[in-house]
Amino acid sequence: MDCGENIQLMGTRNFPRCESALHSEIEALRWAMENMLQHSPCQNFGTDCKDLIAMIEKPKEWPRFATELEKIETLQICFPDFKIIHVPRARNQFPDFLAKTARTFRRVLLFIGCSIPVWLPRPPQA
Repeated sequence: MDCGENIQLMGTRNFPRCESALHSEIEALRWAMENMLQHSPCQNFGTDCKDLIAMIEKPKEWPRFATELEKIETLQICFPDFKIIHVPRARNQFPDFLAKTARTFRRVLLFIGCSIPVWLPRPPQA
């Protein structure tokens, strides 16, 4: 996202099943951060998961996720102005659609770009 909280790049990937929904959220953030290092000077990330933000702000309070949070902390060093914000679900419909679509693919799906490629289904119009 840019400074005005507008989406600059989006992406999706279907991951193998994770231990929990929160593990999936952390894995998705890690993947996004790694890719932004290669594709964009992006510093701002958004999520509709308040627990993920709490985990990043106070990792010691989430010992079950210590290994995953260590990876995020290491990546944060590469983002001097790293920021993660809460995006309400009402404003997060498009990324949510991409995530749900990725889960339906039976083969590996990996996408990063500024717009939805033609081979991905389109979100329903509101």
